[in-house]
Amino acid sequence: MRKAIQRIKNYFENNYEFLAAGIIFIIILAANLEFQKIIVLMLEFIVIMEVMKMISDFIKKAKLRLRFVIDIFIIFLIRDVIIYTSHAKKDYFTIIFLLFVILIFFIFRILAIKYSPGKKEIILKEESNEK
Repeated sequence: MRKAIQRIKNYFENNYEFLAAGIIFIIILAANLEFQKIIVLMLEFIVIMEVMKMISDFIKKAKLRLRFVIDIFIIFLIRDVIIYTSHAKKDYFTIIFLLFVILIFFIFRILAIKYSPGKKEIILKEESNEK
């Protein structure tokens, strides 16, 4: 029994996200807030965090990473999809269109990571070390 309790304790110590999500969920229940509105606000917060991360990275490195820009657009579009799906009268064309745009941005994100200039430098260094 002690071993099981210790495992549970270790799990929560290493995965504090679960604890944070539980606290937020309890606050939502206690405040009797609308769940979709809370999710939209959290996604807006994430967009703001990503923008600040992008600006900070730009100031530090004098480079703008395409991945950060694409992530911001994806999160913002997911936010819009959630808003449109929570309406009583759903505009399915708009929802499908937004999902299609999200798919295109995911493809761009994968390509931005795959063909990143930083990866080319790593590959060139590895090739020169092999010779």
